[in-house]
Amino acid sequence: MIRLLIVDDDAMVRAGLSMILGGAEDIMIVAEAGDGSEVPPLVAEHRPDVVLMDIRMPGVDGLTATEALRGTSAPPEVVVLTTFHADAQVLRALRAGAAGFLLKDIAPGDLVQAIRKVAAGEPILSPAVTRQLITHVSDGAAGDRTSRARKLLGRLSEREREVALAVGQGRSNAEIARELYMSVPTVKAHVSRILSKLGLNNRVQVALLVYDAGT
Repeated sequence: MIRLLIVDDDAMVRAGLSMILGGAEDIMIVAEAGDGSEVPPLVAEHRPDVVLMDIRMPGVDGLTATEALRGTSAPPEVVVLTTFHADAQVLRALRAGAAGFLLKDIAPGDLVQAIRKVAAGEPILSPAVTRQLITHVSDGAAGDRTSRARKLLGRLSEREREVALAVGQGRSNAEIARELYMSVPTVKAHVSRILSKLGLNNRVQVALLVYDAGT
């Protein structure tokens, strides 16, 4: 059973999300919140697997709440809700470790599948879409990010670096396995080591790092 926390300042939106997601037999809505300030105590109390987070709220916004959550030990996966494809706050949330973002006009069936994917450890934002997002927004710190990204990638072995670059190009595990002549389990093992070595949460962050490094 997937334990879900819904965070949105609009009560009608929360009701709609609860109706859609609560109807799935493998999803349990453990709590709802109308502001980011409510998230930490609700997460501590209910231990959700996934937090569906509105990014714009009048009090504590979803970005601030996401950054706070991802800084804790064993945090839940976070999916941000937005009305824009290209948005500086969405990009910051992804850099903070959010597993992806969903547009608020997503079809009900796709929403349910997205929550299932995230709960299973699969980001719902492809590196290709991430790159499109990056081309539209910037936080003005490109130089610092490039230097940091290249330093981090320098920690990897040659093989791990090849896998990281392939992840950044949007390749699936199967595609990487074919291109680099290794098994899919070996690719997964490399990805796990890359995340551990670089202190990253998911493949989206690997793609962002590769982009920042300019490789």
